[in-house]
Amino acid sequence: MFVIEPSIKLEMPNPQLIVEKLMMPAEWPCLKRPRLVALMEKSLSSCSSTVISARAGSGKTTLAVDFARNCGRRVAWYKVDAPDSDLPSFFEYLTASIRAQRQDFLGFAQSDSFRDSIDVQRAVNRLVYDLAETGFEPLLIVIEDLHLVCDSIWLMPFVTRLLPLLPSDVHVLITSRTMPPAPLWRMRSKQTLTVIDEEALKFNRSEAIELFKTFGLTQEQACIALDHTHGRAAALSSFAVTLQLAERRATERNRRSAEALVQDSP
Repeated sequence: MFVIEPSIKLEMPNPQLIVEKLMMPAEWPCLKRPRLVALMEKSLSSCSSTVISARAGSGKTTLAVDFARNCGRRVAWYKVDAPDSDLPSFFEYLTASIRAQRQDFLGFAQSDSFRDSIDVQRAVNRLVYDLAETGFEPLLIVIEDLHLVCDSIWLMPFVTRLLPLLPSDVHVLITSRTMPPAPLWRMRSKQTLTVIDEEALKFNRSEAIELFKTFGLTQEQACIALDHTHGRAAALSSFAVTLQLAERRATERNRRSAEALVQDSP
């Protein structure tokens, strides 16, 4: 497991970059989900990239973090924000995230200008070349919340050019609330891209039961919650927390009532 720690001084082309955007989130799953991990492992071994696409609260980041921590590769993490719709800013952060794991990586130069899609493709070509030339250990590049720049005109040529050209020791994992605006069907048909959508992320009945066990709750409660939440990760976990709290309060009330009866008895 390789995580960018706050104490590490990143060699960034722009010292004004926000370091926290290049750090893996400190999220831990309430429950290991072997079904989804198996999908991720298969994609890592046979594809060049993976897209996890679903609405907020579906468990995209939790799955990405859990997999990244255990994938056995160095991890370059980049959390996208809306201001990164400016392509030079996007490239600066992406370069900094990769450089934190591969110090010889050059990537983006502040002198670069992007007038059209040809410039974007040339920049991607150089990025791919640098990835190939600086490859000493397998690398996982995680681009989180790509949907925040989905309206950018440069995104389609960037994604369309980058993903098919990745070196064999580099895998890109994208999380997004929407699919990237690029014709990725060809990569999917050639089985070089895996898409994990909201339907796949939903908890099934056995997973919900296992989750509720970790909260000390029953199978019946898990099944009721699953029907109410339709298996969405955040809603299901919130339901479990609420039930657990309610049961603790009920237990505490019963304990106090029992103690009061004992004290009042002659």
